[in-house]
Amino acid sequence: QVQLVESGGGLVQPGGSLRLSCAASGSIFRINRMGWYRQSPGKQRDLVAAITSGGSTNYADSVKGRFTISRDNAKNTVTLQMNSLKPEDTAVYYCNADITYARGPYYYTKTFWGQGTQVTCSS
Repeated sequence: QVQLVESGGGLVQPGGSLRLSCAASGSIFRINRMGWYRQSPGKQRDLVAAITSGGSTNYADSVKGRFTISRDNAKNTVTLQMNSLKPEDTAVYYCNADITYARGPYYYTKTFWGQGTQVTCSS
């Protein structure tokens, strides 16, 4: 069983920083793309940042220059460093990963999601 567990959300004042972490565990053979998405009430879930296994990154325009995504392939973790936070960054943040895993003698590739962590930026 593969699962993603997030940590690091919370309440921060505008201009502050938060660091989100996500750890993947289970019968993992390989983790391909990893990313962070966010969803505000009444809105769709949107990509914030993503990173490939080789380290290539892409960001939503709204977070470029403020957020940094990184990963540790040895530890199966992905991190989102969020600086200069704004009230409009308030959302539930979800970790996402495309994982190849073993089940018996076979391998499967599937997209997994974390449970979400609340980030609130407010004075």
